[in-house]
Amino acid sequence: MNPRVAELAGGEPLLVVSDLHAGYGKMEILRGVDLMIAAGRSLCMIGPNGAGKSTVLHSIYGFTRITSGSIRIGGQDVTALSPNEKLRRAGIAYILQDNSVFPEMTVEENLWMGGYLMETPARAKEAAERVFSKYPRLAARRRQPARVLSGGERRLLEISRALVMDPRVLLVDEPSIGLEPRYIDMVFEILSELQRSAGKAIVMVEQNAKKGLQFADVGYVLVAGAVARVGSGAELLNDPEIGRLYLGG
Repeated sequence: MNPRVAELAGGEPLLVVSDLHAGYGKMEILRGVDLMIAAGRSLCMIGPNGAGKSTVLHSIYGFTRITSGSIRIGGQDVTALSPNEKLRRAGIAYILQDNSVFPEMTVEENLWMGGYLMETPARAKEAAERVFSKYPRLAARRRQPARVLSGGERRLLEISRALVMDPRVLLVDEPSIGLEPRYIDMVFEILSELQRSAGKAIVMVEQNAKKGLQFADVGYVLVAGAVARVGSGAELLNDPEIGRLYLGG
């Protein structure tokens, strides 16, 4: 394992991915990926299309076929757990790309869906109320269908729905996709607050590499299913080669 992976984790790692080989069906996409991140830290993966960035998120959450390697949360091996078990027992939540809200359900009902693994509907409703108290913007629209929300409000709802189960790790796939610049800033501010104030570990894929690296503590460059470079977000932002290849500079 690259010693910088552990060095940049930012303390005792909450999430540890070791020598991960994974893919879909008979196709192997990831070839020995190592990743570490501590609570209250953020990591952004950049790289060309097809490099395996989203496959890393899928593998951590349980959507791929893992052939070797391991995934640990707080020292517990969760490699073989199902996505539902990953959320309920390990505290891993996946925030999908845009359009994962249920448009005809109300904002409130969408939040309740975030607690579908809780023992009772009452528990899910209590958790939803805690989220509403945090985000008055959503609370004001709680009885409206989700289809009336702006793009930024929909993304806020997607993030909020993932928070109902109070996860420790947030896997975030393309948070800025399809959003106007003002909403992109809002979404990154929300993620920053969750990281700094709530101590969430955030692992992100972001096509806007510059924005992602500006946000993240740590940057990983993936190429052909492997981690080609690891550095702080600032280091990668200021690297001329990274700028030429991925930042449009």
